Amino acid sequence: MDIAYFTKTLEGLPLEKAAEITADLGFDCADLLIRDGHAVSPDRPEQIVEAVKLLAAAGLRIPMATIDSTRPDDATSRILGHCGEAGIGQIRLGFWRYDPSRRWRVQLDEARHDLDGFERLAARFGIKLTIQLHGGTLHSSGALALQLLTGHDPARIGVYPDPANQIVREGSEDWRLTLDVLDPWFCCLGVKNGGWFPGAYGAGGQRAWHSDWQGLDEGMVPWNEIIPHLVVTGFAGVLSVHSQYRVPRPQALDKVRADLAYLRRLVAAAKEAER
Repeated sequence: MDIAYFTKTLEGLPLEKAAEITADLGFDCADLLIRDGHAVSPDRPEQIVEAVKLLAAAGLRIPMATIDSTRPDDATSRILGHCGEAGIGQIRLGFWRYDPSRRWRVQLDEARHDLDGFERLAARFGIKLTIQLHGGTLHSSGALALQLLTGHDPARIGVYPDPANQIVREGSEDWRLTLDVLDPWFCCLGVKNGGWFPGAYGAGGQRAWHSDWQGLDEGMVPWNEIIPHLVVTGFAGVLSVHSQYRVPRPQALDKVRADLAYLRRLVAAAKEAER
């Protein structure tokens, strides 16, 4: 079970500095975000191979990367080809957003058609492409993602549950149900935590609520239950640790260090309990 740092927090930094920070945090590997404004840009996919070499020099493996594409077009094909050349075996795709002005079934059929094309690209480049469960999308829950995944080869198309997105942001789908219904596509897990907080009463007398991100041991997601489950069931995929904290980068990185230490303690305790 790899624990990777999702490099979104390092926006605007050159790759050398991003690699230095990720290694200093204590991660063994990274989930490389390929996005405008980040160290590797999607319009320069030739940077991917060099980025992986540079990160390797800092002692970091790159088991997965993240892109924003939802179309299996030529530009995306070039990105995926360079990922395959660099040895990145798993790439998270973008989000198929739900448009309430259109029928769900029409949007679902369009997204499934896109995934058909992505499955062919995954086979061509010898990689696996994943869909992250995320609020506001056609794949915001395990039950909805199953509608997209059914009929697609789990060796080429996988799923990336994110309990904080589901339990905190989108509504509480039991994490056990999520992982159960998504087997055998389940291959990666987003790791973060958060909670809901009451706000002021509005003009109509209804209290407003807002969500925010918290430390792994502070929020609503029961990581102390999820991690032992993953250990017992032999999960061998990637845990991608997200840092969504709305604080300056130095404070956010301190929180990430605490999150990683907590995560490692949970893994160690679960393995010890198995002996």
